[in-house]
Amino acid sequence: MRAAARKYVCMTWKFCKDFCLGSTIFLMAATSGYGVAQTCGADEAQTIATVRPQVTNSSVAVPCGSLQFENGVTETGNTGTRTYDMTETMVRWGVYKKTELNFIVPSYYKNAVTATGSASGAGDVTVGIKQQFKQWHGVDYSVAPFVSLPSGSSAITSHGYDGGVQMPWSRVMSKNWTANGMLAVSWPTVAARHNATGVVTLYMDRQLTKTIDGWFEYAGIIAQRGGTQNIADFGLGYHPTPHQQIDVRYGRGMSAAAPDYFVGAGYSVRFQVYRAKKK
Repeated sequence: MRAAARKYVCMTWKFCKDFCLGSTIFLMAATSGYGVAQTCGADEAQTIATVRPQVTNSSVAVPCGSLQFENGVTETGNTGTRTYDMTETMVRWGVYKKTELNFIVPSYYKNAVTATGSASGAGDVTVGIKQQFKQWHGVDYSVAPFVSLPSGSSAITSHGYDGGVQMPWSRVMSKNWTANGMLAVSWPTVAARHNATGVVTLYMDRQLTKTIDGWFEYAGIIAQRGGTQNIADFGLGYHPTPHQQIDVRYGRGMSAAAPDYFVGAGYSVRFQVYRAKKK
């Protein structure tokens, strides 16, 4: 058990180190000699916008030169089995104006439901990029392609290279209300075959106080094989500072293929690690 834990920590560290080094080189090359380099650090005061804990991805890319860590733990109940997923770490790195690189560190699953029964171990790493576009009629939107790599434990990994693309959007409706949603398609490997899967989501966010917001969400996950998952969830986010978020959520499945319930909590933080010098 200890050897497996050490292997997991070493693998996670290697992914983090290689990702940060590679994206730093990309950032330096991308901003070198261009006027857009002056924008790195200009959005430093922007309030943190996270991907977690909703199914819906964030339509907003992290600011140029920012490094953001999103972490959490989730318990999922399904047909009498409780699965635990930790640390759900996602690293997001603003490499250019409205462009980010991101990757999901392999989470550790306890009692994960697989095709051969329940199993425990590390999941696959996922690498992606997000490009946020110019606002259209008040709507912020972005495109986020990604691919997962078969790097996890043999009982947990999909054993395939699984790609997909997400198109999240958001629109401020009033001083306190924001509408958000996402369309996505992916091809996860299930039983050695790619299973085309579409996702449609809609969630509403309400600013309750200066530092607390609440939200509720619907997500429909339509798979080529395995049935449709209809999910409803809600939660709260607390911002002790503009660059930190503590979140909690609870959700339930509304169809036979969906999990019975899930509950989780997380912590996210953003650092400004690079600022371009004005020329």
